[in-house]
Amino acid sequence: MIDPLVLLAFLPAALALNLTPGADMMFCLGQGLRSGPRAAVAASAGISAGSLVHVTLAALGLGAAVAALPWLFDAIRWIGVAYLLWLALLSLRARPAVAGAPPVPARRAFRAGLVVNLTNPKVILFVLAFIPQFVDPARPVLPQFLIFGAVLAVGGFIINALVGIFAGGLGRRLATETAQTWLGRISGAIFALLALRLAFLERVT
Repeated sequence: MIDPLVLLAFLPAALALNLTPGADMMFCLGQGLRSGPRAAVAASAGISAGSLVHVTLAALGLGAAVAALPWLFDAIRWIGVAYLLWLALLSLRARPAVAGAPPVPARRAFRAGLVVNLTNPKVILFVLAFIPQFVDPARPVLPQFLIFGAVLAVGGFIINALVGIFAGGLGRRLATETAQTWLGRISGAIFALLALRLAFLERVT
């Protein structure tokens, strides 16, 4: 389906992209600080699942719809801004956890990562700009998109999860009420900054 040499060329490019700090990495960092390693890993899995959805939609032609309908891009973007601000508010208002309190469910962190990724329209535009450079039009396009997208998603999951696990370990060591209050504020600030970044995102033409 894919020329092995092309795949070998794609791997280091994908790794470099995954290692570049961005909104996904910062989101996992915030989840790890506030809710621990398990939530961070789940959030990273949600982000990777969202990336695969973006890849599939890009291959099916949604990118053309976004390019033709600027309001669609803006609608998705503002939904993402609202969701991130809501997460920031929840983090700022959350009370410090007490001993024995149940952790934040992994499914909730997964859902948050999925929604954050899906409501970032820049992801699908990035996919459309990057992956086609490695796609052979003489071969079936959708399977190639899915394979390249899977490589990006798996690499992103591993790297973002490791960042979140490190942050989660740091959060566990700062288990005092005062430290947890500040961790909530830091996490809230991260989510709010991501919302601002998304709000001022310019559409790529």
